[in-house]
Amino acid sequence: CAFGDYDNDGDVDIVVMNMGEPVSLLRNDLTGPPQNWIKVLLEGTKSNRSAIGARVTARYGARMQTQEVLSQASFNSVNDKRLHFGLGASAKVDLEVRWPNGVVQKFAAIDAGHLVTIKEGTGVTARLKPPFSR
Repeated sequence: CAFGDYDNDGDVDIVVMNMGEPVSLLRNDLTGPPQNWIKVLLEGTKSNRSAIGARVTARYGARMQTQEVLSQASFNSVNDKRLHFGLGASAKVDLEVRWPNGVVQKFAAIDAGHLVTIKEGTGVTARLKPPFSR
């Protein structure tokens, strides 16, 4: 299986490769009070272009989440390269990116509800609100 926001609505969906059967797409279409999120897409320049091995830490309120860009997830699949952070009620987030070469970049008070593209050595190059295309 692979995880990612297939329909670009801010929540994580699941694709399951069934051996000898059609692929299953499990869409996360729950209703309820809206929650905030941010997605981060990294682009390496000095490190590898796909930013594999980069680590992003999101801090919001008294909470913190950390994710890394990986090149594989499970058998014959890979998760979405865009890192997804659920922020609950927080409307802003501080991001810290540790690139594979050890360089650290920090970004304060980024608005929730965006796909943020960060280029190594340059910084935030795009902030897209849904709907955005993949």
